[in-house]
Amino acid sequence: MHRALLLTGLLLWLAATVLLRLVGQFVLRSSAWPSILILFLLSFALMAWLARRLCARFRLPPERWPAGAVSLALPTLLLDPFSSAFFSVVFPNVASSMAGVFGGWMLICCAGALLGATIQPGARH
Repeated sequence: MHRALLLTGLLLWLAATVLLRLVGQFVLRSSAWPSILILFLLSFALMAWLARRLCARFRLPPERWPAGAVSLALPTLLLDPFSSAFFSVVFPNVASSMAGVFGGWMLICCAGALLGATIQPGARH
């Protein structure tokens, strides 16, 4: 466990939750599959990039990046199940029908972070 990345993940989770509570109706507004697909793909790529940048910023050796990504994603994995379960209370400005999209979005974000920190450029297995 990397404490600085865990704290960073917690701060990112808190900031994103507050932001989504304030303007979530503009982000999670359509259940149309093309909108969801674009949101998921962009978020996956952004989180893969962010996890790599943060692992490098905290000067983790590349072999420790997967553990760093777990530390970064852990707050989302532990706290957003509650955000999903109590979606209409946590995000009263977002249609409750978007709770499933939100849950999937959080999973794709974590998957992006984990994959981004796991794949090493030029590595052969």
